[in-house]
Amino acid sequence: MRRRLLFQVMAAAVALPLFAAPAYTAGEGGGGGSDTSTTTKCKKGEVWDKKKNKCVKPQYGMLDDDSIYAAGHDLAMAGRYDEAISVLTLAANKQDPRILNYLGYSHRHSGRVTVGLGYYEEALRIDPNYTLVREYLGEAHLQIGDLAGAQEQLKEIEKRTGKGSREYGMLSEQIDHFLRS
Repeated sequence: MRRRLLFQVMAAAVALPLFAAPAYTAGEGGGGGSDTSTTTKCKKGEVWDKKKNKCVKPQYGMLDDDSIYAAGHDLAMAGRYDEAISVLTLAANKQDPRILNYLGYSHRHSGRVTVGLGYYEEALRIDPNYTLVREYLGEAHLQIGDLAGAQEQLKEIEKRTGKGSREYGMLSEQIDHFLRS
């Protein structure tokens, strides 16, 4: 099963639309904090532009990557996965692990688990210590019935942060729930 999964992840990584999209220059950098204005004030297909202080249709180069990340994150957390994917693919830095993580999250929650796995693996290739990716990757493994893969990610999180981290607790809880069902 692990070989087949690895093959699927590799095939998905080759087909990822993120890496086929052209890179455009984004605006100047912004803060890393999340502003939920995208999900609370903007209608479908729009994101909050902090500079203009209003909702706008996202386009290449109009928002900095931090704003793209914040909007994509908020859309993903609100369950608006396809919109999150559309926004996140506008990032200038196609190798930003935060962007890759939420692309993986959004694809996974949209039912494209294999595509999500590819994004998670790419994010970890860039930053192996990004424990939130490891938590979500573990959850993806559980979605496809791969308990060993999830437990492996739990061990990796423990190595990096110990058992007291939020990521460890969340994945541990998901594994316990998986074992009970």
